[in-house]
Amino acid sequence: MTAARPGLPVRSSNHQEPHGAVATARHYIRDVVYGANDGLITTFAVVASVAGGGLSSRAALIVGVANLLADGLSMGVGNYLSIRSHESALAAQNRPEEEASPARHGLATFLAFVTIGAVPLIPCVFGTTASETFVTSAAFTFVTLFLIGAMRATVTVDRWWRAGVEMLALGVIVAAAAFGAGAIVTALVGPGL
Repeated sequence: MTAARPGLPVRSSNHQEPHGAVATARHYIRDVVYGANDGLITTFAVVASVAGGGLSSRAALIVGVANLLADGLSMGVGNYLSIRSHESALAAQNRPEEEASPARHGLATFLAFVTIGAVPLIPCVFGTTASETFVTSAAFTFVTLFLIGAMRATVTVDRWWRAGVEMLALGVIVAAAAFGAGAIVTALVGPGL
């Protein structure tokens, strides 16, 4: 049972706190995969857009780091608010609580987004040309997408290679769209911003 706020009835709880590494990984898998995938894809989208737009690796690094912090925080807060809203809707229906720690889920999303999302920016740090940065960043991103998908299978019933290919394939589609968008905007407004 969870404590009630003044004037509200006491709610029962279906929440079970995870114990051990596997149980904890299963409990937070949704948040980690969501944050890691979005972090990788949106940060690589920055690198791809910058490359498609003919801008420098330095521009990709500046915009990418700003994206990591702002979008990562937004994702974490969004996940927290989403869970809080869901729990409030359950309370309005006098249904049992499902998640007692929305802040932990928001933190898990933020940390996964920032940590894994930094991978596409690694080549930008070394000051290579924009095209070299793009190619290396793509390789890092696609390998990481596959690995995150494959690792997901360690706590699910999915086959490792299928989960890896699924995450990789969807990431490639989004990356191609981001690169294409950068190229289209450059064609419309001209290079050299």
